[in-house]
Amino acid sequence: MTKAVSPAMKKWRIQIFAVTWLAYFGMYFCRKNFSVVMPIMSRELSTSKEEFAFIITIYSVMYMLGQFLSGYLSDRHGPRLIVGIGLLLAVISNLLMGWIGTMGSFVFLMGLNGFGQSSGWSGLVKNLTPWFKKRERGVMMSFWTTCYVLGGVAATAFATYWLTNQTILIEYSWRRAFLAPSILLLIISIIYIVFVRNSPTDVGLETFEKNNISKKGKRKEREAQIAVLKNGAVWIASAMYFFLKFTRYAFLFWLPLYLSEALSYSDQQAGYTSMAYEAFGFLGVLAAGFASDYLFKARRFPISSIMLFGLAIVLFLQPYISPLGIVPTILSIGLIGFFTYGPDSLMSGAAAMDMGKNHGAAMSAGLINGIGSMGQLLSPFAVAYVSQKYGWNSLFQLFVFVSLIAAFLLILKWNYGIENQSDEIPEISSSDSVEYTELGLNPNI
Repeated sequence: MTKAVSPAMKKWRIQIFAVTWLAYFGMYFCRKNFSVVMPIMSRELSTSKEEFAFIITIYSVMYMLGQFLSGYLSDRHGPRLIVGIGLLLAVISNLLMGWIGTMGSFVFLMGLNGFGQSSGWSGLVKNLTPWFKKRERGVMMSFWTTCYVLGGVAATAFATYWLTNQTILIEYSWRRAFLAPSILLLIISIIYIVFVRNSPTDVGLETFEKNNISKKGKRKEREAQIAVLKNGAVWIASAMYFFLKFTRYAFLFWLPLYLSEALSYSDQQAGYTSMAYEAFGFLGVLAAGFASDYLFKARRFPISSIMLFGLAIVLFLQPYISPLGIVPTILSIGLIGFFTYGPDSLMSGAAAMDMGKNHGAAMSAGLINGIGSMGQLLSPFAVAYVSQKYGWNSLFQLFVFVSLIAAFLLILKWNYGIENQSDEIPEISSSDSVEYTELGLNPNI
């Protein structure tokens, strides 16, 4: 039996969920805009694939290094401070990219943007962990991780609108796709800093895990971080995420250019068609979360492995589907998104929470995402080289191979989580119990 949730905790859980969701949703407006602008920059600024690859690599290097650092800092100093700083860095870098708008400036400013963006995932996962019980995190995170899927869809549409609109601030041309998102993210940053709190203890409430019942039994951050480093499942998840993020970031940055160059879509068609990747990914996130909690009893590895095998199949078929027209292309891109975002959100979110617990959640998420970002780091040069020398279709064969490696890695920890199905505080007396209905979660967990 588990402890019931008080009305005060319900209120704060909803607020924390909403504010952290909005924060990461907003980050994508200053992340996806660069990929939308790439086709027009390649023409107007004569930018080569190698130059794009270099800029994206600088972003990825800073994002990777920032993941390791921000995970540690969020555990030590709290996510409110660290994520707040990261949000403001993303705002500043995008404002300057729109204002200066030269290829030289993009190298430095995309690096600054990557460093700021790196604070988001590990910090916000840390932010959420003490507010939710282990056996509800799969469902909760399936809803929460829609922030970066829907964020990708909305950010792509938003950047495409400002890139192609011919009636508002037309003198700024493609620069509007950097200026408008940065203003929007600034507003979201202020909302996050004002309304978020690091832990229930900050507002006089208790957290759910047993190791928070007393000071004597409380795990220190340093001890929790050491435990994370010794956990083999964390390293398996990190290795898997290396290969998955290699593929996801290839689509994140290069999909509009692929549609424009390989399939001869217009800038507007390429921008809007690429939204199918995240739109279907939204469904994949929900499917993975519900399956992990209700079919696999809070085990994250099995459903993620199954979906990765599905991803490999769709990637193999994609070059044969795209010549059939725009509708089959949208469907295939959507299915790729479905099978990518499900395991992506689950392993970097709920699984990281499970393995890190309250005091090591940011460390766990930062480690998984940091190693994953090494794959992201290799992705741009691999895409540029393979597509240039062997063609875009050969690139999908590479993605098939990478996805299969990721799927087989997760099989190694198929049953991880069975041995410890509950780590919450025992149930309180019936006089203190309340009906458990917040966020539509199961009251019997």
